[in-house]
Amino acid sequence: MSDMQGTVKKLRSSLDEAQQVVYQLPVGDALLDLNPLIGKSIRLTYTGNIECLNCAKPTKKSYSQGHCYVCMKKLASCDMCIMKPETCHYAQGTCREPSWGEANCFVPHYVYLSNTSGIKVGITRHTQLPTRWIDQGATQGLPIFKVKSRYISGLVEIALAKLVADKTHWQAMLKGNNEAIDLNEKAHELIAQIEAALVDIISVHGDDAIERLELPIQEIHYPVTEFPNKVKSYNLDKVPEINDVLIGIKGQYLIFENGVINIRKYTSYELIVEV
Repeated sequence: MSDMQGTVKKLRSSLDEAQQVVYQLPVGDALLDLNPLIGKSIRLTYTGNIECLNCAKPTKKSYSQGHCYVCMKKLASCDMCIMKPETCHYAQGTCREPSWGEANCFVPHYVYLSNTSGIKVGITRHTQLPTRWIDQGATQGLPIFKVKSRYISGLVEIALAKLVADKTHWQAMLKGNNEAIDLNEKAHELIAQIEAALVDIISVHGDDAIERLELPIQEIHYPVTEFPNKVKSYNLDKVPEINDVLIGIKGQYLIFENGVINIRKYTSYELIVEV
């Protein structure tokens, strides 16, 4: 048995030639290849230590996925407008970190459709595909618009969210793969229904605010040997040790024989990993 110890971060992912996800778990400065461990027993032990993702100071509780309270309150990346882009307050001069906002929010974003526990709409920076789809456990993804800022992507998402879901039902996602959807056909159908909203957005933000995309559907396959019939979550805050057989990985979840764990939820937790 080999041991690794360090603070963990969200699973890293990439697609191989067969469009299957290849996963790695960051543990401190090291990366643990996870795909070869499927079918094997893994022990995860939480030491009780949490180190802020931003300032590296110890914190008793994790806020905004790995931050201490002070950093959670001061960082623009932890502000509510990240979850709800339509609430962007940069124009009011109240952005927590204007330079961060300019570098991360005033850049091209995609509005996309994906197939997770069903069809959903979402947004992401132009550099984050297909990672964003993988993180949410999507088996298909399709960018339908390229827009010039995060705020505008939020406005388009709101219009589409009146017609389709904008959240993933993670329990359903972990019970299996949803049936394939013709996302291009669905996109044409939905866009026709929000035409008035798109015209309004363009009238305010300019002709270059929204670009309609016509791209192929991205298929994504996950390394899962067996899906659970009933989804039970492991909670390291309550039971600090997991010793179980890994049977798959989907989204940011490790799927064990007796439970699942959302690794992203435990960003900045110090774990001992034994494989």
